[in-house]
Order: sequence, then C-alpha cells, then structure tokens
Amino acid sequence: MLHCHENTLHITNLSLEGRTTLAPSFFTLPHTEHADGQYRLRRYSVVTMRHGKLCPTARHEFQQSARINAFQGDVLRHFEPLEISTLQSDGFVELITLFTQAHHLPDEHEIEVHQIRIITRFDETPVAPEGVHQDGFDHIALVGIARHNIVGGEIMLYGDADEAPFFRKILEDGEVVFLADNRLWHNAQPIRAIKRNEMGYMDVFVLTAKAAS
Repeated sequence: MLHCHENTLHITNLSLEGRTTLAPSFFTLPHTEHADGQYRLRRYSVVTMRHGKLCPTARHEFQQSARINAFQGDVLRHFEPLEISTLQSDGFVELITLFTQAHHLPDEHEIEVHQIRIITRFDETPVAPEGVHQDGFDHIALVGIARHNIVGGEIMLYGDADEAPFFRKILEDGEVVFLADNRLWHNAQPIRAIKRNEMGYMDVFVLTAKAAS
C-alpha cells in the first residue's frame, strides 16, 4: 500500500472476492456511438450510499466542458447504466465503501461510476485519448479489474500538465488508486495485443466525485 500524502495519492486493493464478483460483468459492456465507442466499451451510473446501502440514481448522461476534455468536451453522452447485478454485488458495495471512506464523503453524496473495457482494436489503442488531463472533479479512483493479452496501459500522474510524470504504474488486478483530481493530472499509455491474432483488453472502473461541502 502506497501513501503520497493521504489526500493526494493513495493506493490500496479490493479483496480477491470483490474483484472476482465484478470481473464477469465486463463481458457484457456495450459499444457506443461516441468517438471512442468502438474501442472503449462502457456503462455509466451515478450512485449514492445511504446508511450503508447503495442507491443508484436515474442519471445516465455525462458531459465535460471542452476546457477539461478537448477530445469529447461539450458533448452530452448517454450510456447504458451498470447492470443491477453489478450494483448489488458485494464487490461493488466494497468499492463504493472504500471510495466514500477514503474521501470522507457523507451519506447521499453522488459518485459517478464509469465501467470501461478498452479493447485492442488498433496496433496501439489509446486508453486515455484526451491525453494528459483532469476530469473536473475533486476525487478520482482508478480501479484495475483485469488485463488480458496486452502490454502497456500504465497510468501516469503529473504535478502539472506541462511536467514529466512523477509516477507510472500498471494497474494490477484489484488495485485501486485514489487521487486528488484538483491537484494532479493523469494519463495512460496505449495498449497493444501480445498475440496479434487475439483480442486483448483492459478492464477498469473510474469513480469520480466532487468534494463534500
């Protein structure tokens, strides 16, 4: 477990049981019509915790400004929600509980959840097509669930957009990186298939939240 000032960068792990319950749900992620939708398969939900119980909201549309995201900014993107079986799984409740505790979020605080599979559609498939960026939130979690037949995909963290990365790491299965989006910038290396005649993929959750008021 790594701490680089608890409120800025913190790395921990999901339990093996938690990761195992979440992994199968990535095989049903849909393609979308968005600019990255043929190689970044995705579901998206907004959830809260209320007295220890997970509560999904009806929000399934996501938008960032072009100032934050030059790749798909100012585009209202609709996604299919996370499946009920995923939302109700012990692994997902464990993940949301870790996130709320790490950032001291109160009951009924909204947490946005992106469930993403990046597939090796090209010789080098971008994991973060927007490049070095912030997401416009205060808190982020990057969660590795599975890697298959790939090299690359290292996450990279920066103190400023114009600096070299101070941290690079492949997200191992079950590894969770909490970071302060309002203090750090992030990016990821593209992925490549090891066996060129076989599809590779990288499965991740990305959680985001504003600071508690």
